[in-house]
Amino acid sequence: MPQGSSHPDTAGRAHRIAMLVDAGSNPFEMGIATELFGLRRPELDIPWYDFTLCAPANGGTPANEGVAGGGGVRMHDGFFTLSGVPGLAAADTADTVIAPNRPDDTPPTAPVVAAIRRAADRGARLVSFCTGAYALAAAGVLDGRPAAIHWRWADRFAARHPAVRVRRDVLFVDDGDVLTAAGSAAALDLGLHLIRRDHGAEVANHVSRRLVFAAHRDGGQRQFIERPVPAVPDASLAPVLAWAAERLDRPLTVADLAGQAAVSPATLHRRFVRELGTTPLAWLTGERVALACRLIERGEHRLEVVARTSGLGTAANLRTQVRRRTGLSPSAYRARFGPAGAAGAGPGPAPGPGPVPVPENGSGSAPRPC
Repeated sequence: MPQGSSHPDTAGRAHRIAMLVDAGSNPFEMGIATELFGLRRPELDIPWYDFTLCAPANGGTPANEGVAGGGGVRMHDGFFTLSGVPGLAAADTADTVIAPNRPDDTPPTAPVVAAIRRAADRGARLVSFCTGAYALAAAGVLDGRPAAIHWRWADRFAARHPAVRVRRDVLFVDDGDVLTAAGSAAALDLGLHLIRRDHGAEVANHVSRRLVFAAHRDGGQRQFIERPVPAVPDASLAPVLAWAAERLDRPLTVADLAGQAAVSPATLHRRFVRELGTTPLAWLTGERVALACRLIERGEHRLEVVARTSGLGTAANLRTQVRRRTGLSPSAYRARFGPAGAAGAGPGPAPGPGPVPVPENGSGSAPRPC
């Protein structure tokens, strides 16, 4: 069975994923699923997913009655009509079923609800992106479970489905065999999380690099951080930021940064808060944690060396700061993101059910890949 999976054993064949498409579905989420699971990746030299789109035979609306081949699904705002895809029966043999996403809370069609219930009854893994949670909830599979939903729809969703434990401020929720993402961009995070569960961190990191996307954002990370952005950014901090970034292994202080910028510490503090939304010390600590994470990713397993090189000083402080800003200990971070074969590294255990809490990072640049 693939690493960390909670779905039926797929030994000897590719893991089958079916994405349901309903009338009014959003093309973006459909494209995300196709990109992540449908494209061939021969460079990985591992069995990849067997991915298919499927739709109601009549296109999801009476107006499309008689359209052949399970096609004729009119997408969001009539941008285009999807045709030539199998009917919903194709989802009956899938190991993972992705619920259709719509741009609003329009109830899903009866055939789609029935297909989701059949999948749940036979133990398939169920996934939703953004408002796709409405389809899962309509099928009753979210009752008593935690679920993520886009912040814009959280109140209406909770009112319509009071039995669901709505998580209003997370990117996605992994509840074992049912996983939900909060919004369109979070669908990428959840998709990469699924790949990480099925194939390990190294494969997920490879796919994220191909997408030029953040390697990993844990589900518990906030959907957004309200922080005002200045209309005209103050570029005067750029030289001092570059200067400090080259000297992270040295015992820099706020006074050192202020001296390099030729301003008082109080003035520097105001400029940092105005331009970066954080303090000089928090920024400096965040940069050091980011450097420590990069060193761990590259295979450095000696915590004393990582702490000294990144300017965090001691292994104890390294542990404290990495956990505070990533939600992981250095060893857990190495297990997820370190190179395969590195000393003390390895694929590590897959993340367990439920969102992983990631505290808000106060620095101007978050430690990669969190």
